[in-house]
Amino acid sequence: MTFKFRHLLLLPLACLALASPREYTADKPEDEVQTASEAEDGNRFAQDIMLQALGLIGVTYRWGGNTPESGLDCSGFIKYVFQQAMNIALPHNAFAISRLGNDVEKEELKPGDLVFFNTLGRKFSHVGIYLGDDRFIHSPSSGSKVQVVRLTDAYWAKRYNGARRVTQESVAERSPQLQKLMSEGSEVKPSKKKSKKPVKKGKKKSSKKKRR
Repeated sequence: MTFKFRHLLLLPLACLALASPREYTADKPEDEVQTASEAEDGNRFAQDIMLQALGLIGVTYRWGGNTPESGLDCSGFIKYVFQQAMNIALPHNAFAISRLGNDVEKEELKPGDLVFFNTLGRKFSHVGIYLGDDRFIHSPSSGSKVQVVRLTDAYWAKRYNGARRVTQESVAERSPQLQKLMSEGSEVKPSKKKSKKPVKKGKKKSSKKKRR
């Protein structure tokens, strides 16, 4: 990706930041002030997430990868972005991530929300980050790189599973249940090892030749 194109993608974020200045709240009721503050925090977190994600455009996909240097798979990309932007530790698994946060209707999607797809014949097997204007960024598959695509593209529209809005509070609330679920799914009953029977040593044949 060229330097010029990368910065064109960042322009909408700058506009978003300028469009939401801090308002004077001295004469507003406390509940309105709190709501405005929460909205401002949400916008700031969304901007941090998008800037971090857009900075990874061009990073090569690698199954199991969780750093830009080693490559990133879809959930590794999400995990890395949220860790760097919000210091939130997410699982390295698209389905597990889908169990966190709060459900978001498609019509209510906001930048920074996570969007999920069925790409492996099972729900929530792929995840990306919504950027606004029907676009999302993700690490698609082997042989490709982190890129921006449209939700309305036929392939993605057909496989769309839903969206989640992840915050520090929602992760803290659901982490215990998620860890229990993942541990139960990964438990493997130890197999009983068969005891080896002692091998009887046979008598050594004499190497001496019989005299005729």
